[in-house]
Amino acid sequence: MEQTPILECRNLCISYDTRGGEIPAVIDFNLTVMPGQGVGIVGESGCGKSTVALAIMQYLGSNGYIKSGEIFFHGRDMRTMSEEELRALRGSKIAMIYQEPMASLNPSMKIGDQLAEVPLFHEDVSRNEALKRAQDLLEAVKLPDPPRIMDSYPHQISGGQQQRVVIAMALLSKPDLLLLDEPTTALDVTVERGIVELVKEISAEFGTAMIYISHNLGLILDTCDRVTVMYSGEAVEDGTVEEVFDEMRHPYTTGLFASIPLPGADKNERPLVPIPGQLPLPHQRPQGCFFGPRCAFFRDGPCNGEKVTMRPVEGEERHTVRCARFEEIDWAEGDHEAVTVKSVKSGKVVLEVKEMKKHYEITDSSIMSLIRRTPPKTVKANENINFNAREAETVAIVGESGCGKSTFAKVLMGLEEATEGSVVLNGEDLAYLPVQKRKARTVGHLQMVFQNPFDTLNPSHSVGSQIARVIRKFDVESDPKKVRDKVNDLLDLVKLPRDFAHRRPRQLSGGQKQRIGIARAFAGNPAVVVADEPVSALDVSVQAAVTGLLTEIQNDLKSTLLFISHDLSVVRYLSDRVVVMYLGHIVEQGTTDEVFSPPYHPYTEALLSAVPIADTSVEQKQIILKGDIPSAVNPPPGCPFQTRCPRKIGSICETDDPPIKDMGNGHMIGCHLDADVFAAMEPVIVIHNEDEKAS
Repeated sequence: MEQTPILECRNLCISYDTRGGEIPAVIDFNLTVMPGQGVGIVGESGCGKSTVALAIMQYLGSNGYIKSGEIFFHGRDMRTMSEEELRALRGSKIAMIYQEPMASLNPSMKIGDQLAEVPLFHEDVSRNEALKRAQDLLEAVKLPDPPRIMDSYPHQISGGQQQRVVIAMALLSKPDLLLLDEPTTALDVTVERGIVELVKEISAEFGTAMIYISHNLGLILDTCDRVTVMYSGEAVEDGTVEEVFDEMRHPYTTGLFASIPLPGADKNERPLVPIPGQLPLPHQRPQGCFFGPRCAFFRDGPCNGEKVTMRPVEGEERHTVRCARFEEIDWAEGDHEAVTVKSVKSGKVVLEVKEMKKHYEITDSSIMSLIRRTPPKTVKANENINFNAREAETVAIVGESGCGKSTFAKVLMGLEEATEGSVVLNGEDLAYLPVQKRKARTVGHLQMVFQNPFDTLNPSHSVGSQIARVIRKFDVESDPKKVRDKVNDLLDLVKLPRDFAHRRPRQLSGGQKQRIGIARAFAGNPAVVVADEPVSALDVSVQAAVTGLLTEIQNDLKSTLLFISHDLSVVRYLSDRVVVMYLGHIVEQGTTDEVFSPPYHPYTEALLSAVPIADTSVEQKQIILKGDIPSAVNPPPGCPFQTRCPRKIGSICETDDPPIKDMGNGHMIGCHLDADVFAAMEPVIVIHNEDEKAS
C-alpha cells in the first residue's frame, strides 16, 4: 500500500508585506517527505530555505503569509487548522532545532524544568514522569552526568551541550517530523559529528522524518535520502542524494560543488571556482531563469523567455531540474573556468614562537574564599607553543573551541602578554609587549581578518575612509591623492568596483564586507595577517571567492598568513603547514600533506574522521570522541588528550608528558604510541575513484 507523506508542499508561494510592497520570498515550491525519510534543502543565504521551514511551522510572523499553494501534514491542509490545533502540533508532532541553541532556551529556567514543559503541555503526565523522561533523553543524547545538567541553567553548560539539550527537547514527544535549520554551524567538527550520528540514531529509532536545512553539502550526504537545491526562492533541482551529487543537471548545483574544497582541490593548480555575481533581490529577479545572469551556459531566448518549470531527467523519474537547456548542455565545455595561480616559494622565517606559555589567574572573591584564603586558580590556556612561519606561507592553526587558538592570536596581536617564552616577529620579541607600547610600524606589520565582517566595520563611515585611515595610520602614504590611489588599488586587489569606496557597510553583502575587511588588513603592507575563521560565516560560493582572494594577495605581497579555523576542508585546501592544538598544547604539526596522511596523532585522526565531505566516492573512518574537552583550569595529568583518546595505551598516558616525536621532514607528533603503531595507521579518508576524479 502506498504510504501517506508526513509532509507535502504543493506549489507553495510565500510572500512578505513591506513598506516597499510585496516581497515574493518563495515561488512554486514543492516538497514531499515520507515517514522516516531525511530530506535536505541546500542553497545560498537568502534563497528561501528557512522561510520554507517557518511556513511549515506556521511561524511566518505578522507580515509573512502563504500567498498560494498548500502544506499538507499527514494529509491535512495546515492552513485550515485553528491556532489551538497548531499549538498542539508544534513541539509534539512537528519539532524544530534552530541554529543558535540559546535562542531556544530560557536563560532564567533550569534545563530540567524547560524539558519537562514539553510532555506536561502536550501529554497527560505527572511532573515526576516528565522529569524522568527528560533525564532519560539527556542520557540518550550522550550528555555527561544528566542529573547535573537537569539542575543547571543554560549558561552553565557548553555550546555543544546546549545544542544536545535542544535536540532532546525536540525529540521528547517523539515527533513525526523534525526540522533542523543549520543546527551544527557554530559547533566543532567533533561535536558536529556526534550530534549528526545522534540525530540519525534517534530518528531511526523513533521513525522520525527529517528536513535538514544546511549550506554544508557534506552533512546532507551524511544525513539525507533526498535533496532539494534552492536558488532565489525556487527549487532548481530535486532528487535522491546520489542523483544530485553524482549526476547533477542544473548549472547552479554544479557551481555549488565547484565552490567546495573537496579532496584533490589545490589552491594553485586546481583552485575553487566561485559562482560569479550575486543572488538577485526578490524584486530584481530576471525574466525567465533566475540564475541566468550568473550562468556560464546562458543562451538568449530559451533562458530569458518564458518562466522555466521543473522537468524530469530522462531515466530518473523523480530527479527534476528547473533548466530550459539541461539536456543539451555540453558539461565537458566547462563551467566558469578556474584561474590557476602561480605558487610562490616560502622565504625566510618571519615569525618564530619558542616555549610560549599563557596562563591566567582566577581569584575567587567570595566571602568563604576570603575566609579560607583559597589560593587563585590557574588557567593554562597555552603550554609550550613552538612553531615557525615563513614569508609567503600559510600556517593553519586548528583544534576544537577552547584549545588555545584565539589566546595565542591575542598574545601575538598584543592584546595579552605571554607568561613565558618568546614570540619573535622579524627579530623583535613581542611576547611581553602590549599593543599600546608597540611602534606603529610593528602594529602595521601584524593585521587581522575577523570572523564576522558585520561587527568589524564602522557603520557610519564609508569603506574607503576606513581603508584610508589604515594607510595613513601606518605611514604607508600621507599625500591625499596617493592615499586615494592606494585605496583604489586595494579595491582592485579584492575585486570590488572602485565606486564602493563611497558606500557604507550596510550597502554591501556579507561577502563584500569580508573583502573590505581583507583590503583593510592588507592596507598597512603587513608581514603577517592573522585570519580568525574568516570564511566560516559565508556561503560556499563566497567562501571560494574569499579563499582565492587571500591566495592571490598573499602571493602578490608575499605576506605570511596565520589561518585559524575548525573547518579542516578549507584548511587542507588553503594551508601549507598545519599546527594542531588540543587543550593549550601543540599535539601535531607539519606540512599539510603530512598532517592529512598517516601517521596521525590520535586527536588529528579523530578530527579528520569528523569532517563532512560532499563526495560519494569518499570513504571515511568513523571515530566518535566521547566526553568533552577538559577544563584548562584543571587539565588532566600526563597527555592532555588521554581522557578522550581511543588509542590510549595505559597508565603512562595518565602520568607522563608525551614525547615529541619527529616523523621526518619536520612532521612532529606528541604521543606515547610506539613507532610500529604509527607505521600501521591507515588513512582516515580514502577516495575510491581518484583517477576518474583527476581526469
